[in-house]
Amino acid sequence: MCGIVGFVNFSKDISNDKYIINKMNDTLGNRGPNEDGYFSNNNVLLGHKRLIVIDPEGGKQPMSATFNSNKYTIVYNGQIYNANDLRSELIENGFDFEGHCDTEVLLKSYIHWGYAVTKKLNGIFAFGIWDHTKQELFIARDHFGIKPFYFTEVNNNFIFASEIKAILEHPEVTPEIDSNGISELLGLGPAHTPGTCVFKHIFELKPANFRCI
Repeated sequence: MCGIVGFVNFSKDISNDKYIINKMNDTLGNRGPNEDGYFSNNNVLLGHKRLIVIDPEGGKQPMSATFNSNKYTIVYNGQIYNANDLRSELIENGFDFEGHCDTEVLLKSYIHWGYAVTKKLNGIFAFGIWDHTKQELFIARDHFGIKPFYFTEVNNNFIFASEIKAILEHPEVTPEIDSNGISELLGLGPAHTPGTCVFKHIFELKPANFRCI
């Protein structure tokens, strides 16, 4: 289990807001006790809490890769069961690999297949990939929603995390209980309507969905 956090703002330079991503990431210590990682540029900040399972050096996140002069950066939580098969297919298509982790396989799968990457994946996952050339964030969640992914949009910020408490650490987010969410929690809990949660304006990415920001 690992944890991911991040936010994007295209209306202003947020590169000096690293303290925010640090506070968000710190809430996820239970998900990744072994290592912290961060990435920043003018419009995006990403963070990762890592539980090291394999490839301690080669699996560090956020992970970046460059292909045909285009750069991509990923934060990812999950496990790709068909990673070895994808790796072989990617090698046949001109990719090489520096490590042995499925994070690198996932990132280079996105570079090769683009938005269709989710059709290639067999596993459990929640991830965000920043395309440096397009200035675009691609987010996706596994087909059954095993891995969590929450997000909100406020004041030109798109904010996401593995857990709601990390989103609430962003200074633009106001914790406000949603009456429908509470009703579902009490009446259906732990089940709930896909995409909703107990806080207003905070949502989960629905299972088997992706989105571009």
